[in-house]
Formats: sequence, structure tokens, C-alpha cells
Amino acid sequence: MTVIFLTSAEFWADQLVNGLTTGSIYALIALGYTMVYGVLQLINFAHGEVFMIGSFAGYGVLVAMGGDDTSGAMIALALVLAMIAASAASMGTALAIERIAYRPLRNAPRLAPLISAIGVSVFLSHLVDDGFLTGRSKYYPSIFPDGALELGPLTISALQIFLMGSSLAMMGGLWWVIQRTKLGRGIRAVAESRDNASLMGIDVNRAIVVTFALGAIMAGVAGVLYGLFYSAIRGSMGFIPGVKAFTAAVLGGIGSVQGAVIGGYFLGLTETVGRELLNEIPGVSLPNQWKDVVAFSLLVLVLIFRPNGIFGQKETKRA
Repeated sequence: MTVIFLTSAEFWADQLVNGLTTGSIYALIALGYTMVYGVLQLINFAHGEVFMIGSFAGYGVLVAMGGDDTSGAMIALALVLAMIAASAASMGTALAIERIAYRPLRNAPRLAPLISAIGVSVFLSHLVDDGFLTGRSKYYPSIFPDGALELGPLTISALQIFLMGSSLAMMGGLWWVIQRTKLGRGIRAVAESRDNASLMGIDVNRAIVVTFALGAIMAGVAGVLYGLFYSAIRGSMGFIPGVKAFTAAVLGGIGSVQGAVIGGYFLGLTETVGRELLNEIPGVSLPNQWKDVVAFSLLVLVLIFRPNGIFGQKETKRA
């Protein structure tokens, strides 16, 4: 009985770590959705492709730095440069999207920018998949050592430690910018009312551009972490993580930064732990694809009782 208990404890500990790892990626991407919505009341459905562009930029840097042969101190340098390149590429993509596809439609009916966002998403996905990759996937270099940290039944690989630590650092930095800087106060003012913020001397266009940039930086870093964790990347890779991250943002309360983070972790844990809990029922054996069914079913249940999400507020008419 003791052996069975230890095996079970290790299994559930692994599921917990995997859920937190996946949730860290969802949370980073979800921050871009929730920030843009909070300022513009716009769902940026091209955000998944912003995440994809960042992943490819990071891949290019890692390959240029030596790929699988990278070792020693060069690993840390390669990762830092990959994240910088991914953030820059994602930010440039997001700013181009905002300027070309969204700004001209800022005062149009909401359906117009929504269609524009979907069009940009499809364009970027096919541009990379069919224009540059001809349908083939790329594979991130395996540069992390095989070491792991063991804490009782918990076994956390070096990659998972790096992924979760990087995510928390990025989210902490974003929170500091939004809550503790003049720039962040401007963004929060524009989110409350663009007209009133303009009357107070705040550059509304600048605040909106910075919002897109900050969300894109989070997505770019998430793209590198995703590539390191899942290895394979391709032009269409942004769709599923994008939908999951959008779901996390809605679950936490669209427009709420802390809600996006909590929603991301909740969704990641639900996917990994929820399906395995159901498989503990005698006679039930659900394949891996059912993790999405479990996650979205819980989303429906949460929204039935909390229609605005966990941290969402009732919408009021805004200027």
C-alpha cells in the first residue's frame, strides 16, 4: 500500500507541475488580450499570431547561437537574446497591426475591427506557414540540461523551473509598470475613459500603442517558452494557445490583469489535473483530447455563476 501511495503522490505532483507550466504560458498570452480589451474594448484575435511571430524570432536566435550544441554560459546568453528578439519581433508586429488594421477602425462599429482582427490573424498564419515554411514545422533546440529539483513527491525539471520563473518575473514586471509608473497610470486612465483622459492631457494614442506593445512583449516571451517546452512550432501554432489564452482572460474577467493571470493558471491546472481526476472514476478512460472538454466545461460552469469572470466587474457605459 505504501508503494501505491507514493506512486500516486508522484503522479499527481507531476500533473500539478505540468498544469502550472502550461498555465504560465496561457497567463502571459492572456495578458495581451485583457489589456487591449481593457483600453479599447476590442478583442485582438490576431494576438495568437503575435505570439507565433515571437516564437519564430526566438527560434532564429537560438539556432544562430549554436542550436543543440549550445552549452555552458552560452545557454543563458542565448536565452536572454532569444527573449529580447522575440519581444522585439512581437512588439513590432503588434504595433504594425494596431496602426494598419485597428486605428483606422477605432470609432467604427465593433464588428468592423473584429473582422479586421480575424483577417490579420489568417493572413499572418498563412504567410508564415505557406509563404516561408511550406507547411513544415521547426523544432526548438534542446539546450536545457537534464537536471531536476526534487521536493518530496514533486520533481521539477530545469526547463519547468526556468519557464515558471520567467513567467512570474514578466508578470511581476508588468504589474509594476501598470501600478507604479506614470505610464501605467495613463493606461489605466484611458481604460476608464478615453475622453476624460484626453481632457486631462494624456496622450490617448500613445497609451494605446504602449498597451499593444506591453501585451506583445508578454506574448513574445511566451512564444519562446512555448517553443522550449513543446519543441515544434509552425505558422498555425498561434490559434489553439490564442483561444486558450482568450478563454483564460474571459474566465478571470476580461479587462482584469490579475484575472488573466489567475485564469491562465486555472485553465492550465484544469486541463492537466481535471481529466486525470475523471479517469479515477471506475470504468472511465478519457483520451488526452478530453482535456479541452473538461477545461471548457468548467469555464461554462464558472461563467454561469460569475458571468463577468472571477475578477470581472459589471460593465458600465464608458465615454
